[in-house]
Amino acid sequence: MGLSFENITNNIHDWLYNTFNPTIALLIEFTIIGVLVIGLFSVLGLVLILMERKVSAWMQLRLGPNRVGPKGMFQTVADTVKLIVKEGMTPTGADKLLFNLAPFIVMIVAMVILAPLMFAKGFQIWDINIGVFFFIAISSVSVIGILMAGWASNNKYSLLGAMRSGAQIVSYELSAGLSVISIVVLAGSLRVSDIIASQQDGWWIFKGHLPVWIAFVIFIIAVTAETNRAPFDLAEAESELTAGFHTEYSGMKFALFFLAEYVNIFVVCAIGATLFLGGWMPLHFGTGTKFNEVMDYIPSSIWFFGKTFFLIFVIMWFRWTFPRMRIDQLLNLEWKYLLPISMINLLLVTLIAIMKWYF
Repeated sequence: MGLSFENITNNIHDWLYNTFNPTIALLIEFTIIGVLVIGLFSVLGLVLILMERKVSAWMQLRLGPNRVGPKGMFQTVADTVKLIVKEGMTPTGADKLLFNLAPFIVMIVAMVILAPLMFAKGFQIWDINIGVFFFIAISSVSVIGILMAGWASNNKYSLLGAMRSGAQIVSYELSAGLSVISIVVLAGSLRVSDIIASQQDGWWIFKGHLPVWIAFVIFIIAVTAETNRAPFDLAEAESELTAGFHTEYSGMKFALFFLAEYVNIFVVCAIGATLFLGGWMPLHFGTGTKFNEVMDYIPSSIWFFGKTFFLIFVIMWFRWTFPRMRIDQLLNLEWKYLLPISMINLLLVTLIAIMKWYF
């Protein structure tokens, strides 16, 4: 079925363990994975920032970046070089240890959360049996880095931005978590590979009826808020808080926060694509049809990245369409509407799963 990376990864694994002792082989595997993840982060940062600027330009009927490279393709490379050579400043009254540590915590969390994601058939860092729980648990740690950055900066704008971000992330995690659990109930497993395999005869968004559509919409709204994206970017409201929790950061420390935001968008969209849209699984209807055979010719990695970038485009569409909400409106939306709807919807999904009413 499509392009599989299983043979490549298995051959590398077998060669390493046949050539070196198990400890050395494991360390080499860790090093290879680390280099690949850092490389993925670098490419994602360049691609997603350029995509954001091009999407916003397209929606506002302008050209966007168009000077550096053909059609502005190397604008983000030039911005990266600028940030690398820029001096990193630490405020006089800041807690230097926590101030310098915060961007690395946010970045490390974004890296670790990639582990259970299945980028293509047989191409996964860690197929842990509690993969979905791992996503939910690790993603909640990033708020510690944000609160640390806001408090350690010794700046009232940074502290306000961090407190807003903390309230926002903790609140919207509930709705996002309940939406994710809806798919876990239908698939009957927390393991990412099992959830993808359960969509072999159709993605859950198609065969799960209306409750899965409701869960999907709530998930997209909640993760948009969790990643501090407009119209939920209260933590970085430029007109009120200059830049929010990273006001005092410059140079590469600022670049780490900026990069982590875009990588987190990729991660939450990849999770959404995996749970609701089948991950790397091609579009299938039923089993053994000619349509399914044609779909199988498209490589699994293209399916995964295509679905993920489609959801990223939707989140970017939100940013350039809706006005920013007030903080009270943002919290009212979660606690008065999304959370009750999510809880009732989870009961409906459970009923569908017990009665086997899905296709």
